[in-house]
Amino acid sequence: MPSTVVHVALAGMMGTALLGRKFDTKAILFVMSVCALIDLDTLVGIYVPGTHRAAFHNVFVVLVPAAVLLWDVTRSEESFVLSRWGSYGYRVAWVTLVAVLFAHVLLDAFFNGVNLFWPLHDRFYDLSGKLLLTDQRGLVQTFVEFESRADGTRGVADSTARGTTADTHYTTGFDPTRDEPPADVERIFPIAGSGERFVIAIAGFATVLVRIAEDLRFWGEE
Repeated sequence: MPSTVVHVALAGMMGTALLGRKFDTKAILFVMSVCALIDLDTLVGIYVPGTHRAAFHNVFVVLVPAAVLLWDVTRSEESFVLSRWGSYGYRVAWVTLVAVLFAHVLLDAFFNGVNLFWPLHDRFYDLSGKLLLTDQRGLVQTFVEFESRADGTRGVADSTARGTTADTHYTTGFDPTRDEPPADVERIFPIAGSGERFVIAIAGFATVLVRIAEDLRFWGEE
C-alpha cells in the first residue's frame, strides 16, 4: 500500500500547484499535515479492530467538511472562514480537502482498497485495476468489475467489493495482525514499496522544498 510518505509527497505536489498565489510555507505544510493525519486510523484500528482504512479513509472525511465550508461561505450571514482568514484561508481549506481526497483516500482505494462509505455502509472496495486500449477489445477497465447474480441481476464482483470491518485487516507496523501478534513478528513501516512510488515521493518533496525556498527568500527580501 502507499506509505504515508508517498501520500504526503503527492499532497505537497498537488498543494503547490493548486494554491497558486496563496502559496506560502504555512499553507503547504498545513495541506501536507492534514493529509498525513488520515493514516491515524491505523492507531484507531488497534483499539477498534477493522477500522484501519475505514475510520478516516472514507469519502465523508471530505464531503462533510466540504459541505460545511460551502454553506459557511455561501449561505451564512457572516462567513466564519472569510471573516477570520479571508480568501487565503478559503483557498487553503479547499486545496486541503482536494489533496486529502485524491492524494490519500482515492489513492488507497485504487491500491488494495478502503471502506469508502463507512460508517453508513460497511464494505471495503478495492479499485485496484487498469485502464487500457486494445485493437481487439477496445477500451478495457478493471477498476470496478461486475458479475451476474443468481436472480439475473448484475452486481459488483467480490474482487471489487470485499469484506467488512468485522473480517478485514490491513497489516501495518503498528498492528501487523488483527489479534495479538507473536513476539517475533516483523513490524514493517513502508517508505516506498516500489520504484514508481519512490519517484513520486522524491518529486513531491523536491517540488515543495523548491517552492518553500522561493517563498522564504522572497519573504526575507521584504
